[in-house]
Amino acid sequence: MLKEERQNFIMKQLNLHNKVLSSDLCAKLNVSEDTIRRDLNELASNSQIKKVYGGAMSKSFSHSTGVRETYAQEAKRQIAKKALTLISDGMVVLLGGGTTIIEMVRMIPKDLRCTFFVVSPVVAMELIEYSECEVVLLGGTLLHDSYIVTGSMVVNQLADINADLCFLGTNAISMENGITDAIWEVVQVKKAMIKSATKTAIVSIAEKLDSLEKMKVCSINEINYLITDANPGESALSSYSKVLTVL
Repeated sequence: MLKEERQNFIMKQLNLHNKVLSSDLCAKLNVSEDTIRRDLNELASNSQIKKVYGGAMSKSFSHSTGVRETYAQEAKRQIAKKALTLISDGMVVLLGGGTTIIEMVRMIPKDLRCTFFVVSPVVAMELIEYSECEVVLLGGTLLHDSYIVTGSMVVNQLADINADLCFLGTNAISMENGITDAIWEVVQVKKAMIKSATKTAIVSIAEKLDSLEKMKVCSINEINYLITDANPGESALSSYSKVLTVL
């Protein structure tokens, strides 16, 4: 595989999953660690990615400047509009992190009155900026790789919440393997959030359908809604629509 092809593959994986591990890239591309290291160094030097320990992150997750690049932003805005139809006044809502959730909170009507419990400081700041709702930022250890709080402190706080609805982004989703992620600490927080909510909605661009990461969050029948940018009637969603509500 040519260097350009490898680097295009790396960028595609980052756009879809926000983070890649060097070891996974070596296996998927069948190349050496030195080759992947050179590719990541070159992409980082061109400001296309952010290098982190063991791999790289999408620039969408770099909040060191006021400018953020968002992959498939229009698709995520379509998802956000659909997601907001599930929220009504008086609800208690749990929010995960990620760029789709950010697009969602930017569209919250000014007259909506809800309480949002949030595990991402970035999402909390956007909520304060764009809405008049009550915002409760849960405490814990801030994870560099995803900008959400993790650890036993946040899991214990979630156990005391009985939310009406939980919105989560996902790194991967499939009928067979359910919701999966690449970061163990994030998996534990997502599990606790699902347990603390009456209903859970997964927000994801359709490109992530039928993908898999190494760590399981939950099976597909543990969620209630799947919200994508695709038309619910499309064939790619037919199997999902048999077990949950697809928007």
